[in-house]
Amino acid sequence: MRSKVYFSRARAQSGEASLLNKTGKLFKEAGFDKIMKEDDLVAIKLHFGEGGNTRFIRPIYIREVVEQVKKMKAKPFLTDANTLYRGTRKNAVDHLNTAIGNGFSYATIGAPIIIADGLKGKSFSEVRIDKKHIKSAKISNEIYYADALIAVTHFKGHEGTGMAGSMKNLGMGAASPAGKQVQHAGVLPSVNKNVCIGCAKCKKWCPAEAITIENKKSFIHSEKCIGCMECVTVCPTGAISIMWDESTRNLQEKMVEYAYAVLENKQDKAGFFSFVMDVTPDCDCCNWSDVSIVPDIGILASRDPVAIEQASFDLVNAQEGLKGTALKNAFSSGKDKFRALHPEVEGYLQIDYAERLGLGSKRYDLVEI
Repeated sequence: MRSKVYFSRARAQSGEASLLNKTGKLFKEAGFDKIMKEDDLVAIKLHFGEGGNTRFIRPIYIREVVEQVKKMKAKPFLTDANTLYRGTRKNAVDHLNTAIGNGFSYATIGAPIIIADGLKGKSFSEVRIDKKHIKSAKISNEIYYADALIAVTHFKGHEGTGMAGSMKNLGMGAASPAGKQVQHAGVLPSVNKNVCIGCAKCKKWCPAEAITIENKKSFIHSEKCIGCMECVTVCPTGAISIMWDESTRNLQEKMVEYAYAVLENKQDKAGFFSFVMDVTPDCDCCNWSDVSIVPDIGILASRDPVAIEQASFDLVNAQEGLKGTALKNAFSSGKDKFRALHPEVEGYLQIDYAERLGLGSKRYDLVEI
């Protein structure tokens, strides 16, 4: 069965065609009004952006989603879970301060922010799913107990999963830190001492205190490493890489199983936006932002998380890649941009696995509005 994915291009030449108006139209066309009723508590799951990041979804778009939910007389709140790594979103206090600093205040959005897993990431529910890797998933309470869910996703690249879309927004993003750690287990980084400059950024970022500086070079204690991969992301010289073995497939499959757990009690109560703009090579968890690897494409909305993921993936790869960016090859239309960015990772594996788990269909009709 083919799913409907509704799409609006990024271009606008009138007020009527502004991206804000298009966001509201997509909300209605995709049937998000059908997933909620009066007084429902509606979780709007997004990424507030790490401190220093500049390419996360702009707050004005989130405000439009909030306004559409309010028109249904439901009660929206913005939410995300705390991080595993040491950054500006490690606990609820820092997380809230980061969100407000990045423009997500009540005054600008019109809805409260509730950190989904509590003060220190300990507020979660065990959701039994009995899948290949995950038997019981640790899902952040305020997402699990919400009456309805709208996942608003910035579609982009990712060093560990190839691409980061709705599956990562839900599977990794809604997991408690303990759940994030379970997903990353088995991913082991290594240091190229010829490239390492001993700056200690990786040591500062490591949540497990698994990195020390020895003889002015980073040293990773494998017995302490939890595989969160943040050292790979923050290393300024590319001295730290991942020993993949089978872990890239396992990581993606675990992430999808967590997304399955998030949606387990949200049947017919979930909607998905995908903002395919500012398609950066790395995650919004970085405390910087590189430029987009393709031109801005537009916004998608669907009730099917697999279809919207496939459509986002296809639209990016249909573009001509931009020169002078992190993209070094695969510039032609039809080439896999994410595989070019992260050659060791097959990002589409997560889409295939999500379809096999019954989360949706890769076959879709793109309906442009």
